[in-house]
Amino acid sequence: MKHFRDYLVESERTYSYRIKFAGDVPSEFLKAFKARLDQFDPVKIGDVKTTPIQARTPDFPAYSNERMSTMEVEFRYPAIDAQIRQIAQLLGMDPNRVLMQTPNYSDSNEEERDLIKDQNQELLTDTDFPAPDAKQKALSKDYATGPYDHAVLKNAYRSDFTIAGEKTKPAETTNDIPQGTTSPMSTVKRPPKPATGRNPRG
Repeated sequence: MKHFRDYLVESERTYSYRIKFAGDVPSEFLKAFKARLDQFDPVKIGDVKTTPIQARTPDFPAYSNERMSTMEVEFRYPAIDAQIRQIAQLLGMDPNRVLMQTPNYSDSNEEERDLIKDQNQELLTDTDFPAPDAKQKALSKDYATGPYDHAVLKNAYRSDFTIAGEKTKPAETTNDIPQGTTSPMSTVKRPPKPATGRNPRG
């Protein structure tokens, strides 16, 4: 006959997670981070495993050319991603550089990782965009040798287009308007000054 404590042990549930960091994790930070995980009553905390430097990862798309550090943990109390990020932030790490996932969700991204891995191999060394194909090169050539030939970029844009069989007339400016040399104020006749006590003649 089983005791109650045996049933209690058999019914105990644990929660497994996978904590990921963008880049290398300093040893001092890792020691303090593991200590903060005691609040979840950990069953086990695995060692940190790092990947080679990758041009892009699906878990941290905002960071390029970084390693990814992974740590497997198992708790008796459930945890959420926001709590893990907050712990990392309190210890001085950018919360965007850490996340927590369940192993099943993390493994479901393997197909996406393989796709990104193939894309990374096709990247140029100095850009995040794939190399242009033959069609794009042909379009680029047509644009560079087109009727305008980047005239706007060369600051040589001209507006002498042919309209209805004729060319546009040059715009008129103030230089084309006749300019006089006499001020209009010099031809104004002023009325006589009124007589005053000091100047009776006005």
